[in-house]
Amino acid sequence: MSEVIERWNVHPSRQWLRGIRPANPIEFDEEIGAWCAYGYDEVEQILGDHATFSAATAKYAAVQVDPKFQEGDISQMDPPEQNKYRKLIGHAFTPRVINGLEDRIQKITDELIDEVYEKGSFELVADLAYPLPVIVIAEMLGVPLSDRDLFKGVAFDIIENMAGLDFVSGGDGIEDQIHAAEARLKPMLDYMADQVAQRRKQPREDLLTYLIQAEQDGERLTDNEVVNIANVLLITGHITSTMMVGNTMACLDTDRVAFDRVRADRSLVPGAVEEALRLLPPAATLSRVTTREVEIGGVTIPAEQMILPWVSAANRDPLKFDRPNVFDPSRSPNPSISFGYGVHYCLGTRLARLEGKIAINTILDRFPDFSSDPENPPTFFPSTDMVGVRSFNVLYK
Repeated sequence: MSEVIERWNVHPSRQWLRGIRPANPIEFDEEIGAWCAYGYDEVEQILGDHATFSAATAKYAAVQVDPKFQEGDISQMDPPEQNKYRKLIGHAFTPRVINGLEDRIQKITDELIDEVYEKGSFELVADLAYPLPVIVIAEMLGVPLSDRDLFKGVAFDIIENMAGLDFVSGGDGIEDQIHAAEARLKPMLDYMADQVAQRRKQPREDLLTYLIQAEQDGERLTDNEVVNIANVLLITGHITSTMMVGNTMACLDTDRVAFDRVRADRSLVPGAVEEALRLLPPAATLSRVTTREVEIGGVTIPAEQMILPWVSAANRDPLKFDRPNVFDPSRSPNPSISFGYGVHYCLGTRLARLEGKIAINTILDRFPDFSSDPENPPTFFPSTDMVGVRSFNVLYK
């Protein structure tokens, strides 16, 4: 898999994606100006101990963003503040709710594939991996499907143009870059604010109305909190699923023996998705800040220090995974932490996995000769902290 990573041109600084391990599980990165955790046990410890490793990192970043963008953002909260928001949002992603979406997700997938056959070409990301989760989450929220290109533009802009780790370390021009990104995000926020205002006047049977009306411990969300939560669901939710589908098919396309195994035995499809998530996690790293002096991985880190738990490195730790750089759809157990761990475990995990299972099964059904175009191979987002297929031209008979 490592030689293929080179061909895909995943960001050169992510050496563990090429089979090269960092020397120590915890190191200070002078260039970033933050501590980095690479070992599985260390990353799990950081994500599992919110009292010592706080998620409220924005105030420690090199550039401060407008606080209105963070209101209601549970990724920047710790318990007990976080609890209200997770409970409210979690009600929309229960097993009963998600299982009830299966037939609709299959129908959307079939319709998207039918369109591919009609036009006679197939670009995996643009034609399926992107629109599928966007349509699903847009329908859940109740926003018009005709506006989905706005979501795509904002989401892809965030991945390609947002500062990434420069947000932590600073550097020339970073403040202008951050504020320019805020300006590009504003049309999306304005759009969602208008949708919220419409629900105030005319409630509907959708997730936006639920967020407006839901109450937890006698409290309700403000309009700005609803707007920010909806935008997080739209952007991060569909990008994770988009990358998951693209990355899974990239792994299968690379390992044709695995491709044939999975196509012949569909019970391996969930395992193929999990293995692609382990090897190519959409969120390569997260960020935390120490609330006290702490010893971890044989290193003492002072209080109020930024630390980056590198999920993509932890998922390839040879102390945790046998043959860590091998794509094995039958790997069991497979305790990857691509969806996080602890109180910040991703609320949309169940939905993402269902979308991935349906999409991969449908591709294998409809395209038994699926393969990438060797003259126009898959490309990845040029990001330091996200790993995902950006384009994937497909050949089929």
